[in-house]
Amino acid sequence: MNTRDLQAFVAVVDSGSMVRAAEKLHLTQPGLTRRVQNLETMLGVELLDRQSKPLKPTAAGKEVYALARTVLRAVDDLLVVASPESEPSGELRIGMPPFLAEVALEKPVDLLRSAFPRLTLRVTAGWSPALLQSVERGWIDASIVMMPAGFTPPETLQATRLAFLPIVIVAARALGLPDTPVTLADLARYEWVLNQDGCGMRSVLRRAIEAAGVPFNVAVEAFGSELQLSLVARGLGIGLVTPDILERTVHRPALQVIEATDFRTGVDVWFIHGSVPGRLMRAIDMLRGSLTEVLAKGKMAMQREDTDLSINLTS
Repeated sequence: MNTRDLQAFVAVVDSGSMVRAAEKLHLTQPGLTRRVQNLETMLGVELLDRQSKPLKPTAAGKEVYALARTVLRAVDDLLVVASPESEPSGELRIGMPPFLAEVALEKPVDLLRSAFPRLTLRVTAGWSPALLQSVERGWIDASIVMMPAGFTPPETLQATRLAFLPIVIVAARALGLPDTPVTLADLARYEWVLNQDGCGMRSVLRRAIEAAGVPFNVAVEAFGSELQLSLVARGLGIGLVTPDILERTVHRPALQVIEATDFRTGVDVWFIHGSVPGRLMRAIDMLRGSLTEVLAKGKMAMQREDTDLSINLTS
């Protein structure tokens, strides 16, 4: 079936005139007539009551008209899906580790909603390995993941490294740990307050502890950095955090940064996506750009905080 024949028939019914329909489609009247006749021949029914003025569809023509409009709308939707120049619409499914959702997602979401009002955002929180798998399987369109150094993205995905986030160890000031540098072995007698398995920061810590050959004991698994820091501040264990989260938390006065000589590391933040419809590419590009900007500002703020801390320590 030729969609141009459907288009011609719908135009005739909408306008009630062969002449006006031909003008609308920029066709000659004989050319338009041939398209309608082609459709009638293929279906084996008469679609127009040619004795009526304006032209009206027959009973069969009314059914064909309704179905033809549905088909033509579906064709338009298919063309929009394939076109990267079309306005993003439908759903954009985004994955995000809980930690980054707390600090980096607000501005990108506001930007996308403002720029593309026809786009619905579906944000899924999860640990990076699971999010990576979800992108590979097409369950979500794009994700931000936090991975240890040396991570190599799958060749089937598009990946951009956005930033490096340093990680620091924190403890309650009430524990009375030394201000001087220590080793992971020195911290072996303390238990940890961490995210569940799958968290990128926990994976980095586990690798370092295994390399140091010391026990890895977890006292509490808690979801969310603010809850973890509240538990650490109460002395239930020592924990991990990035400097920007540390400076924002209400528990900062009760927390002490512990410098470990054999744990000076962090995680890489990656933006990944698979094959997505063309209509979503502008949204994907905007999300990646906004996240890069947010993380860059956070990095500059952390550098200023580090400088201030160094000044205080030496003065």
